[in-house]
Amino acid sequence: MIEAQRLAATIIGGVLAGRSLNAEIAAAWQRHAQLDARSRAAVQDLAYGTLRFLGRLDALLDALLERPLKDARLRPLLLVALYQLERTRAAPHAVVDHAVHACKALGLTSAKGLANAVLRNFLREQSALDARVQSSETARFSHPQWWIDKLRAQYPEHFAAALEADNMHPPLTLRVNRRRSSVTGYLELLERHGIAGEARGEAAVLLGKALPAVRIPGLTEGLVSVQDAAAQLAAPRLDLHDGMRVLDACAAPGGKTGHALELADVELTALDSNAGRLERVRANLERLGLAARVTCGDACEPASWWDGTPFERILADVPCSASGVARRHPDIKWLRRETDIARFAHSQGRMLDALWQTLASGGKLLYATCSVFQEENREPVARFLERHRDATRLVLPAIDNDMQLPAGQLLPDARHDGFFYALLQKS
Repeated sequence: MIEAQRLAATIIGGVLAGRSLNAEIAAAWQRHAQLDARSRAAVQDLAYGTLRFLGRLDALLDALLERPLKDARLRPLLLVALYQLERTRAAPHAVVDHAVHACKALGLTSAKGLANAVLRNFLREQSALDARVQSSETARFSHPQWWIDKLRAQYPEHFAAALEADNMHPPLTLRVNRRRSSVTGYLELLERHGIAGEARGEAAVLLGKALPAVRIPGLTEGLVSVQDAAAQLAAPRLDLHDGMRVLDACAAPGGKTGHALELADVELTALDSNAGRLERVRANLERLGLAARVTCGDACEPASWWDGTPFERILADVPCSASGVARRHPDIKWLRRETDIARFAHSQGRMLDALWQTLASGGKLLYATCSVFQEENREPVARFLERHRDATRLVLPAIDNDMQLPAGQLLPDARHDGFFYALLQKS
């Protein structure tokens, strides 16, 4: 546990310094290639959990400290230890003892006494500390205050539930490849493996609990793909038919590309500006036994990749704040800035304008984001419709009957991530 605690603290320190969680984890695995799968899972659990509840843990630590820490390296370690004490079943005495030993491993020998005192004080004063930090919304919801304020203003009846969902473990949902199996058939396969699953929609199966990829039956063989239920709504809403010319404009890592090809025999171009991420698209297509034209290019610059023949369908899953998938990437909450939202919205508008040129008359473009902020969702679409009189927004089937939300908007909950969809047709 000492090693897991120490490595998790190093990862958290990197995120607090402004680096992404994925990059920090990858760097940790590179430095510690000898770690087995179980040890890596333990480190990841601590890092993800600490970041999910960072707002609360920060407030608790500040309440416990009499003065600012002299060495910034100690803070991530104490945050991880507080997470363990409050949110895991680890024995409290072991957590404290390991944190003290980790101080030495991190070169913080002089801080051993302080670490011991802070963590033991937390155990003694836990109830009083809880009441003290609850007055802070950042601590109560473990989100930045600007994020809380924005959601409250935009979804006054649902913001608290959405924020709480962001701090849950995300559901593990699979998409059944209907070219190779069926939902019923796959549920029978799960039952034979002693795995609980539940049908959700036309192709979705929700697992009773998360499993490592290697333990998911049929994943390697292409029977299923891991894809959130909200993301699975994209391809069916394109109204695909055999023979259509289709563009997936921001394709990586290829989940929606694969889904579209499972639904119809279309001539699909999978476009992305990141050549490295396109390798994941190719790998997914190979696993599923499907084929597409995989192209590296900027969706905002069609002249560099488009052959001039219009597409009948376009999926524009545009770059965004990813605020709807923060529980899968908890560093987003702490690395994203409010000023980023306007920057994303500007880029989304540019991309829509560029892609519209490549759409055939009568064709349909599905605008999608994994964002919950209206500045990236309703507003760019409304401005686009003002600029393009040949565009009409079509009515989509209801996608969340439990909430009265703006058309096309989903907020994160126990069933799915946060997403937004708008279907546009060219006259």
